[in-house]
Amino acid sequence: MSEIVSEETYGFDAIRGIQAGRQFYVAMCPLKIIPKLFIFNDFDIPAELRAQRTLRESRINPLKNYILNNPKDYTFSSLTASVDGIMKFIPAASLGENGKLGRLYINMDSRLLINDGQHRRKAIEEALKERPALGHEMISVVFFQDHGLERSQQMFSDLNQNAVKPTKSLNILYDHRNEFSSFIVSLANDVEIFKGRTELEKTAISNRSTKFFTLNGISEATKQLLKLRPKPLSPEDKQLAIDYWNEVAKNIPEWQLLKDGQIPAHELRQNYVHAHTNILNSLGMVGNVLTTQFPDNWKEKLRALLKIEWERNNSLWEGTIILDGRMMKTKFGIKKAADLILQKCGVNKSIDEFNEIKSKS
Repeated sequence: MSEIVSEETYGFDAIRGIQAGRQFYVAMCPLKIIPKLFIFNDFDIPAELRAQRTLRESRINPLKNYILNNPKDYTFSSLTASVDGIMKFIPAASLGENGKLGRLYINMDSRLLINDGQHRRKAIEEALKERPALGHEMISVVFFQDHGLERSQQMFSDLNQNAVKPTKSLNILYDHRNEFSSFIVSLANDVEIFKGRTELEKTAISNRSTKFFTLNGISEATKQLLKLRPKPLSPEDKQLAIDYWNEVAKNIPEWQLLKDGQIPAHELRQNYVHAHTNILNSLGMVGNVLTTQFPDNWKEKLRALLKIEWERNNSLWEGTIILDGRMMKTKFGIKKAADLILQKCGVNKSIDEFNEIKSKS
């Protein structure tokens, strides 16, 4: 529990620990206390730390909505804070003076600075305005003693430099709440060429890997194919994506050789442009045009893929997605490659021209 012990002191149930030779405390704090506990005045903060406290407003609403939209299923990691002031830890009586469980008291004249979690703190404040009942729920806060806030700048740097963000592929794999992410995971199993050949965790594939696609690559290309709006996926959307990628695979000879085990994935990555995510994105763009503009014969038009020369050293790709022999990862290059593939499929308009037509309709 936490409570206001006096007008100037908060008390928290807490655990005491040692890190780098210094004591720190992990306390359980009700959400309603967080906005009150961490109120900062710029003149109280060393100048060199003020820039670190700048909030990116674009991050606040998504975090707030995450809490409000998932009241039974949200997860927030601990806030980390420095305390310039009086902190006193009293172990539980039954554990003796060296006990690690007890009560932590913080004088509210102290200066408190969030080293990690300032956006979570603001999102909590905004969520409480719309749903005050959330105030009784808890979040853990890690408190470090820091006289004069001298260590805070280094702590901020250490916490952010050493944090490792999950890859986009891993986010898709683990995001069961997102319908599209769940669909992409199932798509990687339902489309024969993707099954067993998709890197589920990383966004890049090592040279000798047996994987050929990345989950993030399939996701981005399928977004291009379906041109998703903020609406639920229909059964027709899902089936179209399965049908389209199966049809593409049928019409790229090297993909068939890969499926039949006659050529290794690393050899295709080394020698062919269609072994890279940017061409998969281009094929997604092409698919959107063909399936919307030619709904009755898009499969027939895709047969032109059989005649395209996909080798990386072919002059067809130089200046499109190849520059001096190296793959280019630019939106412009992906779109130019899509235009080229459309031309090979007998479609004379560009992606931009089709987009302009759609915007006017």
